[in-house]
Amino acid sequence: MAKDKQYSPATLTREEPAKKATVSSPAAPKIAPIRSTVAEPVHPTTSAALPFGRKNYTLMLIGIGVILAGFFIMSLDKEEFGFGFLGLTLGPIVVMSGFVLEFFAILARPKA
Repeated sequence: MAKDKQYSPATLTREEPAKKATVSSPAAPKIAPIRSTVAEPVHPTTSAALPFGRKNYTLMLIGIGVILAGFFIMSLDKEEFGFGFLGLTLGPIVVMSGFVLEFFAILARPKA
């Protein structure tokens, strides 16, 4: 420790006597109203509503099938490294058409 710093008990303790706090009746805290634990009945149409209609989901499944068929077509190419007609032309066209179908399936409005 450095000798130039002086520590005295006066700096560590409080010289003033503690003031007595006035005791008053505590004010009742405001309590927020409690929600009832019984939930309101939920209509089955709102809780089971799906974001898309049946038409949308069927188009999405068809689009996934078309994409998988395109990759399968690309794998059938017998040329070296898949450089034949199936691997470079037909397969990618089928895959892209599957993605276009998926895009249409997402944006199609379900019938209400």
